[in-house]
Amino acid sequence: MSTNIRTGIIGYGLSGRVFHAPFIDVVEGYDLTKISTSRPESIANIEERYPVTAVVPDGKSIIDDPEIDLVIVTSPNTDHFRWSREALLAGKHVVVEKPFTVSVEEADELIEIARRQQKILTVYHNRRFTSDTRTVKKLLDSGLLGEIVDYESHFDRYRTNPRPGGAWREQPLPGSGIFYDLGSHLIDQALWFFGMPEAVTAEINHQRAWAKADDHFDVRLHYPTFTATLKSGMICRIPGPTFMLHGTNGSFVKYGLDVQEATVDGGAIPRGKEWGREPENIWGTINAEYKGVKMQGKVESERGDYRDYFINLRDAILGKTAIAVKPEEARNVMYIIELAFRSSKEKRTIEVK
Repeated sequence: MSTNIRTGIIGYGLSGRVFHAPFIDVVEGYDLTKISTSRPESIANIEERYPVTAVVPDGKSIIDDPEIDLVIVTSPNTDHFRWSREALLAGKHVVVEKPFTVSVEEADELIEIARRQQKILTVYHNRRFTSDTRTVKKLLDSGLLGEIVDYESHFDRYRTNPRPGGAWREQPLPGSGIFYDLGSHLIDQALWFFGMPEAVTAEINHQRAWAKADDHFDVRLHYPTFTATLKSGMICRIPGPTFMLHGTNGSFVKYGLDVQEATVDGGAIPRGKEWGREPENIWGTINAEYKGVKMQGKVESERGDYRDYFINLRDAILGKTAIAVKPEEARNVMYIIELAFRSSKEKRTIEVK
């Protein structure tokens, strides 16, 4: 009998297909047992790539299965809370796609249920495991840039027309819009680097005339000695810097996205020691002076690897380590999201309490 963690994935859109199934499939210690979807093209993809994985019509078929140990929720945001709650109450460990929920209240309830059930609950803040984020984290920890005086991060795209078929993220639903979608990434990164801010100032709106949900944001997280600026838009033919940091010793600027998503989406299997390594043409640039040594040029990016998320998850479920992305941290992301929407609506800076 297998001692692997038997895993069910609820949903097989981009998230399930690119960010979860391929990694559960290759990381030792898991069985990709079930995936729920009713879309014929998704069923065909699963049957071709994961022939021993059962395809079921809905999440209930996964949650009600006593053999399933871990449930990964990749449904639309409006269903994150429902599926996660049901899975925890059924005695399963749970991974929820970001954003955690659509409210702090829902996040708090899930955290309490997980505590009572003594189950792992975590959120897929995968961008802690990308090349660019790991590189910035290492730079900050090294002190090479000195005291940070300005931080800016962008997640820019160019898409002027609606998605075909009326994507739920573009509908006026709870948890829709790019601030929940992309803002949750940028907020989690900033909180991971710097902790909770003292206040939030935000402008969240839409720039495309047809848009029914927000498609642009400019959010400022105010820290005691600097401001972290988080920006995203859907009409950016030339994207802004993925990261831009200025410190008392120097500056670091990085463009380009982590390569893992595009590589998996193109059909690659996440294997090998070179997985997640960025090409030199998108390495970041530094200009700094540290302890009298002047340096200017490219900084080799750290290797990104989403497999590390699932290795940590496996070991946490087995009681060998602490979970890397704590649900309380994901709950703080939801808190900042709520404060930012309030700031944008009231057109004022909101204090973090």
